[in-house]
Amino acid sequence: MASLGTVIVATAAFVGSHLLLSHPLRAPLAARFGERGFQGVYSLVAFATFAAMVLSLKAVGPEPFLWTPPAWAWPAGAAIMLVASILLAGSLIGNPALPGMPGGAGEPRGVLAITRHPMMWSFTLWALVHALIWPQPSVLILAAGIAGLSLVGAAGQDAKKSRLQPDFWPHWRAKTGFVPFTGPAGAKAMWPGWGVLTGGVALWLLATWAHAPAGAPPVGLWR
Repeated sequence: MASLGTVIVATAAFVGSHLLLSHPLRAPLAARFGERGFQGVYSLVAFATFAAMVLSLKAVGPEPFLWTPPAWAWPAGAAIMLVASILLAGSLIGNPALPGMPGGAGEPRGVLAITRHPMMWSFTLWALVHALIWPQPSVLILAAGIAGLSLVGAAGQDAKKSRLQPDFWPHWRAKTGFVPFTGPAGAKAMWPGWGVLTGGVALWLLATWAHAPAGAPPVGLWR
């Protein structure tokens, strides 16, 4: 049976390795192993630390809830996770923040008009929802790690992109918001499009359905 200390160490390893490999260690490792070699190292470390974090979480024994989730938290959490799923689906299309994507995108549209970091915010929303509806100590540790990694990583990405793409990223930052719905784009520009909307809903349905087979409580429409 694992302790909370094991969960903390595993979560810190996951978060710390991501931040180190994404920023200070990326350039020297890419220079040594090549971009594809670096991506291989990054993926291996990410998988290993993520697996360690999940296994340590599952190995913790019975834990009390630190508070009783209110009844409204379940439908509210399901709605927030639907938004997170749409942000995640939209983040994979035309996102200049993704590795290998060139600078020079036009006016922000869809989820990129909502926030320039839709993927990071989808993970943050996931963490907040799970902390709200399942407030066990181990879950709160994991949620804090995921949310912290996402937001610190987004801020670090802004700094790195501004340095690497000085002719593009500062202008992109001026046209987009870090926090959702704080950018200058209008509501019409924020419409994600039917393709992204469909993909987000499908992802949400699949992820919420998978809760019960994975041994978690039913959520969303399956609750």
